Amino acid sequence: MSRIEQHPVLEYHKGKPVTFTFDGKVMQGFAGESVAAALHAAGIRKLHDSEVKKRPRGLFCAIGNCSSCLMKVDGRENVRICIEPLREGMQVESQKGKAVLTPKASIPGSIREEPTEETDVLIIGGGPAGLNAALESAVHGLSVIILDRNAIPGGQLNKQTHKFFGSEKAKAGTRGFVIAEELEEKLDACTNVSIRKETTALGFFKDGTVMAESRGQVHSYKGKATIIATGASEKTLIFPGNDLPGVYGAGAVQTLMNLDGILPGQTAVMVGAGNIGLIVSYQLLQAGVKVAAVVEAAPHFGGYEVHAAKIRRAGVPILTSHTVKYAFGGEKLEGVVITGLDEHFRPIPGTEQTIRADILCMAVGLSPMTEMFFQAGCEMKFIPQLGGYVPRIDEYHRTTVKGLYAAGDAGGVEEATSAQLTGRIAALSAAQDLGAAKNFDEEYKALSAQLSELRAGPMGGKILSGLDRMKEEGCVDYAKA
Repeated sequence: MSRIEQHPVLEYHKGKPVTFTFDGKVMQGFAGESVAAALHAAGIRKLHDSEVKKRPRGLFCAIGNCSSCLMKVDGRENVRICIEPLREGMQVESQKGKAVLTPKASIPGSIREEPTEETDVLIIGGGPAGLNAALESAVHGLSVIILDRNAIPGGQLNKQTHKFFGSEKAKAGTRGFVIAEELEEKLDACTNVSIRKETTALGFFKDGTVMAESRGQVHSYKGKATIIATGASEKTLIFPGNDLPGVYGAGAVQTLMNLDGILPGQTAVMVGAGNIGLIVSYQLLQAGVKVAAVVEAAPHFGGYEVHAAKIRRAGVPILTSHTVKYAFGGEKLEGVVITGLDEHFRPIPGTEQTIRADILCMAVGLSPMTEMFFQAGCEMKFIPQLGGYVPRIDEYHRTTVKGLYAAGDAGGVEEATSAQLTGRIAALSAAQDLGAAKNFDEEYKALSAQLSELRAGPMGGKILSGLDRMKEEGCVDYAKA
């Protein structure tokens, strides 16, 4: 494993060098990068063994959604090192067996009597939807607090090196990480917006209070309106060896390459030929990783032709009607066996191929992160076209709980441009309900038109069918019901 020295699009700005220990061994990294990134740069993929079968475990999602990277840091158990910034003198240890809950009384400063911090609009999630919701709220003169568990706001935008499609209003021709930078700059200029970084929302209570944890301390927040913009988590496939270190979600590979400047390996197999799979395959090539193949179970790839053409020109085969039979390796991934599929998606005997690779990248879909909606008591519905369970919402992105709104992938998985627009619509609706909206009808009409135009593209059919299903299930305008 090594750090990327040059990239055709990105420049990496590292913090100062720091020293830390991993299982007693002294190691080097850079302040501010994640602990997981520093370990990967040192060639460490195995982070711990599973509790029951003692199988090696490594990084999978790299955004704090799964348990694959839980480790002990400075005496704290169950720390997600993929989102834990590295600091001088850190002591990082592999967890062995079940973690032991440390009594609060023994943690200095963990018990604090603080009043609940109140604001006009509380936003959970600082990705494209959350940041746009904050900007929209600020325009209407509302005070805003954003809770974001990452050290850098922007969410998935920070990893996107490709130029966005769509209209000029939708930032067409602009790279995702540039959009994130522009949003943060605009928010920094807003005196009525506060971003609480490295702050993870833990619970949503019936009175609207949200409990959140930041660096081992718990705080409470309450908004007159609350917008949940928690995004989505990556799905995976079930096959032998799918838990080996070196099997990553596509977002984790992007995090390592595009945020941390670290090569996740030397040779990759991509599973999934939708837009994410095709885009990340090209990003792997940009970083200097060989992509042996893109494997797709469907008979046709599902992404834009322009993305497929890029990797085909680089000599990467897109193997449709194929899937992974199993992955193999010892302490880490060493290769995969793929197989052909018939028209009923059944493996075809005799079509197996072995591909040596140390990266198996999964781009097989996303699931909305809906825990907060469930805790808040929202009416939920399982709609496959939108990614799974989603809150029932009206056209203004109000949920069935008064004062609670959904934005971005948390309300139904789409692309980043849609997330930005739904974030603004949710905030506009909240401003209207709080009596602060300016030119509501005119602005809603404009935002709705942009969203409809975006969904009219080749990837919008699935989303529209999901929204139609939600309407058929009895979705109503809850503000009037």
